[in-house]
Amino acid sequence: MTEITRKPYKRANVLLRSPHCQHALEKELDYLLSLDPDRLLAGFRETAGLDMKGKVRYAGWENTLIGGHTLGHYLTAMAQAAVNPGTPKPVKEQILESLAQTVDALKECQDHSKGRKGFLFGAVMKDPADPEQQFDLVEQGKTDIFKESWVPWYTMHKILAGLLSVYEETENKTALEVARGIGDWTADRAATWSPETHRTVLNIEFGGMNDALYTLYEFTGEDRYAAAAHMFDDPLLYEKIGSKGKDVLNNHHANTTIPKFIGAANRYHVCQGKAMESSINKQTAGTIDASNELAAAEAFWDMVITRHTYANGGNSEWEHFGADYILNAERTNCNNETCNVYNMLKLSRLLWEITGNIKYLQYYENAFLNTILSSQDPETGMTTYFQPMATGYFRVYGTPYHSFWCCTGSGMENFTKLQDSLYFRDGNKIFVSLYLDSVLTDPETGISLEQKGDLTRSDSMEFTLTSLKGGIADVALAFRIPDYLSAPLTISTPSGSVTYEIQNGFAVVNGPFPSGSTFTVTLPKTLRAENLPDAENVLAFRYGPYLLSADLGCENEETGKTGVDVTIPKEAITPFDEVIFPKAKDMEDFTSRLTEFLIKDTDENGAPCFKLEGTPLIYRLHYSQYKNRYGIYFPFRFDAQ
Repeated sequence: MTEITRKPYKRANVLLRSPHCQHALEKELDYLLSLDPDRLLAGFRETAGLDMKGKVRYAGWENTLIGGHTLGHYLTAMAQAAVNPGTPKPVKEQILESLAQTVDALKECQDHSKGRKGFLFGAVMKDPADPEQQFDLVEQGKTDIFKESWVPWYTMHKILAGLLSVYEETENKTALEVARGIGDWTADRAATWSPETHRTVLNIEFGGMNDALYTLYEFTGEDRYAAAAHMFDDPLLYEKIGSKGKDVLNNHHANTTIPKFIGAANRYHVCQGKAMESSINKQTAGTIDASNELAAAEAFWDMVITRHTYANGGNSEWEHFGADYILNAERTNCNNETCNVYNMLKLSRLLWEITGNIKYLQYYENAFLNTILSSQDPETGMTTYFQPMATGYFRVYGTPYHSFWCCTGSGMENFTKLQDSLYFRDGNKIFVSLYLDSVLTDPETGISLEQKGDLTRSDSMEFTLTSLKGGIADVALAFRIPDYLSAPLTISTPSGSVTYEIQNGFAVVNGPFPSGSTFTVTLPKTLRAENLPDAENVLAFRYGPYLLSADLGCENEETGKTGVDVTIPKEAITPFDEVIFPKAKDMEDFTSRLTEFLIKDTDENGAPCFKLEGTPLIYRLHYSQYKNRYGIYFPFRFDAQ
């Protein structure tokens, strides 16, 4: 194992000032503070036989066998909001008080557990005398989600992860104590599994139990949590993916599968870190070899990105991966479960820290801008479950107090941590990962780095480096070189251009610098077209990092249902099924002269928009089309003589 030196900055050190992102945070805070913690706790108190304080569970998924998962997401989102510099101070104080009360309530429930020691759960109980029944039924392979069990380990992961987030972000020691109780209960249960039972459990969605338990091991150093985590690793799946064979992901449930590889990567990340710590402390290293898990995570990421991913960075159709490279044929109203991208971003961030490969950050930017920012209704703060890839549909969002889908929970988390992957650090080198208006404060190197600008309206971002102690800022600045550039990235100061060294996809400028030094980073962007692997004439367009989609209006946006009470757009409406384009003779001619045919303008808000000549289509930044029908992809036919 090699030492991992790239580290993300704490969320408390990064203020994201982008107006769109700040508004998104504000809407998420409004929603979080509108929720009643006692209603989220109602099922936990009922399971423990405690007074429910006159409160009942929320409706929707919270009033089912998956109930309680939302509280886990809520804990993570509230903890992230509490340290987010964009959260107003009075709101932070309110959040911290609510978090402390909620964690104390969970501790009381755990102390009065009707299950085995450490057990904590909030789902609807089929038999109050047997609160662990869902877990017993999973071990027997009984998984009728209405009558038997609905992924209880998935729900337990959300609860455990939420408690660990509260501890990590706010240093609430009670949260860690409750998390340890869950870890002990899990370790004791897993120790009883026969090989057959173990395989049965691994075949049923368990979220990121391995990921969370490895983090619990990282926080505590207790080996039993690493051993328990390893019980949720899936070596048969890792081997299958490692073969890199054809269609190995076909029919796999995407959001069951992705977290398994986050856990695999975290095994390497945490155990490698423990080995380094042990070596530094002159103790016996006792390392765990996690190289196979890391290789599997890297192979899985490559497979998802190259074989299963749409232009917005999303994947899947009705929650499942299809056959390799079959994307056009699976464009429907049920693509791109938002939880999938939430998890792919976690995996990408972790693999970047471990490997330093720039491809993980290139993907991160695309999916962040074009799926995550596209997943929230800026009027209500509600978030999407699916994001359709079939032309003519629209986004549908959850409801505040009824839906409580899995993507409602991951949405809570997404919009309280938008700043968390803007900057990384390796010694005195500061990596700029994303180009968004923001301020980094780094107390360890004693600097502040301010980034100003808006790439939707300009090709440049302005950086100001300040020494918090005055004098010299002894750092190196590494600016990510995006994969969309139409010309080389340039860096300049008021005195002229700056020469930089290219290192692993970054433009690196070495210091020291006088306090107050300013840099202009220019990122030339242009229009690009891209097709799908199973349909070379089906095109999507990008403007720099931003995916574009055609505005198809808001006519008759009726909804229907799928799955368990998931709302989806009912019917597609589009002006035509195919774009017949008479001004280009073929695909190569069209794409090479794209800027002649997609004519740039600005909309009423000053944002860029593009008119496709000879058609009624106006393309806008996709993330901004939150209530319109849209078309990302159209088939093109070229008729020029």
